[in-house]
Amino acid sequence: MSALPVPLYAPLVLFDEWDEDCGQGRRSVVLVATMVVLVALTVVSWSDRSAASGLLPLDIAVGVLACGLLPLMLRRTVPVALVLVVLAVLSPAATPPATCGALLVAQRRPLVVAIAVGLAGVAGHAVQGLWRPTAGLAFVWWLVLAVVAHAALVASGALTRARRALLVSLRERARRAEAEQAQRVAAARSHERTLIAREMHDVLAHRLSLVAASAGALEYRPDASPEKIARAAGVVRAGVHQALEELREVIGVLRADGTDPAADRPQPVLADLSALLAESRDAGAVVHVDDRVTDPAAAPVTTGRTAYRIVQEGLTNARKHAPGGPVHVRLEGGPGDGLLIELRNPVPGGPPEAPPGSGTGLVGLAERAQLAGGTLGHEITPDGRFRLHAALPWPP
Repeated sequence: MSALPVPLYAPLVLFDEWDEDCGQGRRSVVLVATMVVLVALTVVSWSDRSAASGLLPLDIAVGVLACGLLPLMLRRTVPVALVLVVLAVLSPAATPPATCGALLVAQRRPLVVAIAVGLAGVAGHAVQGLWRPTAGLAFVWWLVLAVVAHAALVASGALTRARRALLVSLRERARRAEAEQAQRVAAARSHERTLIAREMHDVLAHRLSLVAASAGALEYRPDASPEKIARAAGVVRAGVHQALEELREVIGVLRADGTDPAADRPQPVLADLSALLAESRDAGAVVHVDDRVTDPAAAPVTTGRTAYRIVQEGLTNARKHAPGGPVHVRLEGGPGDGLLIELRNPVPGGPPEAPPGSGTGLVGLAERAQLAGGTLGHEITPDGRFRLHAALPWPP
């Protein structure tokens, strides 16, 4: 019984299934051990005829040399596979290692190279079949079996290589998807914290400007009645307390991971403007209001919150840059008509004392209005007043 190439690649397919999970040394040991067994079986099956023709030493030498080349084939796949094809021409003992070489080339190299090595293997076994024919098997059938076996080896190796490439691609896509997801989460978290910081800027600036105005009244009006002094001191105390509470909240939110719903602050709406204006009057500000809003409670949440922040920042700027001056606030609009906001306050004649601040309040207001679908502008009017105006959407 001769050693045909047809069944000899089956153990190597199994070997390939765990090829990626084993080290180079362990793969070499398993490959050499498998091939030694197959080469030994091939030499034994040909021993009678080889001994009769005096070729048994050649078979043994070729088998030992072929097995010795196998560890090198894991690093130099194509050259060693071609050497094994040449050895297969000399002896059937090299058939198992030669078929192993064809399979590994197909698994590790492009399809064109694998086909070329497969054709070389078919040619080598064709020469072997002419020189040392198999008893009971015509040369034509031997050639057909060699072609089928090498075609199966090339196809199996190419499929394995394609599967590996697909797995690598999927792993890379999964890694990129995880990285992109992490970036999106980080960007969303950064965006949310920016919004929170902007909210806190508006709130704290308003609160501290009230405290500064009340403290200024205490400083410049020492002759005020005890009732007014007590009232101003109460405003300062309450303002500082609220400012500390709000600062504690924003620090806690910015330290959190952004996933705690309890960290979200209740957001103001348009109906809260009356309380904001009353708070400014309590601090001593002169605020005139022309409110022509038809139904403040029906205002959209985004529109109401943006309007509140615009008025809040306008009052804060007036206290900073024109302390003691009257502020005129006009609100007009309703469902389907939009919401118009206008604040006017006098511009000081001389250079005022520079108040502390980042100078980004109006920039933040413009961004708020744009995000809400509206517009915001400011200018100095001909009569010497600072005018802050905004138009916000209010769907019907």
